[in-house]
Amino acid sequence: MERSRVISVAHKRPPVAVKALDRASGKARFSTIEIAEIFRPWETARSILLAVSGGPDSVALMLLAAEWLRGRAAPALSVATVDHGLRTESRQEAEMVARWAGALLLPHTALVWQGAKPRSRLQERAREARYNLLFEHAARIGAGHVMTAHHADDQAETVLFRLLRGSGISGLSGMASSSRRNGIVLARPLLSCTKAELAAFCEAKGHPFIVDPSNNDPSYARARLRRLSCLLAEEGLDRKTLLRLGYRAARADAALEVQARAVAARLGAERRPGMFKANISALVHEPEEIFLRFLSDELKLIRGDRPLRLDRLEAVAHGLSEALHTGKAFKTTLGGSILRLERDRTLIIKPEGPRKRGRKIQP
Repeated sequence: MERSRVISVAHKRPPVAVKALDRASGKARFSTIEIAEIFRPWETARSILLAVSGGPDSVALMLLAAEWLRGRAAPALSVATVDHGLRTESRQEAEMVARWAGALLLPHTALVWQGAKPRSRLQERAREARYNLLFEHAARIGAGHVMTAHHADDQAETVLFRLLRGSGISGLSGMASSSRRNGIVLARPLLSCTKAELAAFCEAKGHPFIVDPSNNDPSYARARLRRLSCLLAEEGLDRKTLLRLGYRAARADAALEVQARAVAARLGAERRPGMFKANISALVHEPEEIFLRFLSDELKLIRGDRPLRLDRLEAVAHGLSEALHTGKAFKTTLGGSILRLERDRTLIIKPEGPRKRGRKIQP
């Protein structure tokens, strides 16, 4: 098995790949004004947990955040590294990040993914485990924000990944710079920075970082996608084009969300914890996308931030819309919630109770 490598730019010439990135970016330093602008949306945060794996992106985030903190009344910063236990070097890498954080006077915690590891969808489940560990730790230490080092290349890759899987407008908008999860803000301040700029910044600072070989392992979907990206870029679907697509999708998504919320506000619904009730006759003539978003938003209030499968949501929305138009009753479940439409077009949504064996609610 190929092992990870530590690139020490302080004591030896960086690999050719890093030099090539540096030339391509034309940027190795960030001014004080640029750094302040990167973190400006989070100036009033009380405490921020930085997710640092040791790669060039997250190391750059840690260095930039430390510079932002210096000489100003910025939020308290701490660092966490998730040890997935999937490679023999992972523990040593977490310890190395701890030393780097300590040199910056930042407290560090290693978070270990315990238990047996799944045999399928490993990357997806490891990512979910990573977020769970980070947000649980943030809650323990009172941090209101978890900050990751996702950058412009990640954003373009995410847009392409979702495009290939037939995502809707919301998915094509890519990753948000700020979102909420279990009451804690997930912040991504580096979405306007390229990977080349971040690697060059580490080089300019003479700071080492870790190169993870799994990033190029073709058994992982993301690694295969990076290879495909090179071919697509030759046909014009490069990072710039994908980011432009993501921006336009985000713009449309924001407009649709405003319209959906305005429609929902006019319903005069009864909303309380674990329950929605309203006559939704006013939705009969709304476009399908608005109806879909209304349903998704109300379900989020009932079931929390857990994502819904778009195809399942679309199927339920279609059945509900048909019943609404024909004046029929309708009942189904979705994501742990029961949806019941009465003949008078009153919709009730509430959490699904424990299912009894042998009984199943059908649309």
